[in-house]
Amino acid sequence: MQTLLNLATQEAAAMLPAIARLGPRLEKLAEMMMECWSHKGKVLICGNGGSACDAMHLSEELVARFQKNRRGLASIALCDPTVLTCAGNDFGYETVFSRQVEALGNAGDLLIVFTTSGNSPNILLAIEKAKGQQMGTAAFLGKDGGRAKGQCDVELIVPARTSHRIQEGHQILYHTLCEWIDQRVD
Repeated sequence: MQTLLNLATQEAAAMLPAIARLGPRLEKLAEMMMECWSHKGKVLICGNGGSACDAMHLSEELVARFQKNRRGLASIALCDPTVLTCAGNDFGYETVFSRQVEALGNAGDLLIVFTTSGNSPNILLAIEKAKGQQMGTAAFLGKDGGRAKGQCDVELIVPARTSHRIQEGHQILYHTLCEWIDQRVD
């Protein structure tokens, strides 16, 4: 156990400087979110597996609260199991997010995706749909960004090798994002 824990903390420590360099991109995303909300828009967030958990986690921090009581901010995690299974069954799993973006997204809204590989077909289709609907787009990515690299307005690429380390990096980023938002919203 100790060997694994030592390795985990070494990998996390090595990743932190690269995450810190993402500050300007994270601030751009934060400003995009504030602009979206200033026009009564909403943030749609999606991901698969553990990244779906990150989507839900970020969304609940925005809607309910992070560290302080402030007004709720419009955010929807695209994780409703009935919608996912219906779209997957009727249209194919690659459409489970793009179908929701089509139904819920409007020009000026923002789509945030979480994908450690950057290669999930359902995430790539959601980005494409959001751009077609004049929505802003942002991606929390890992490794080299995969096929999603270059597809979004803002990209936060955590250069770790494994999904769990990438997700740990994503969590640092979105918790920092929430802290920044808390300082600006009453």
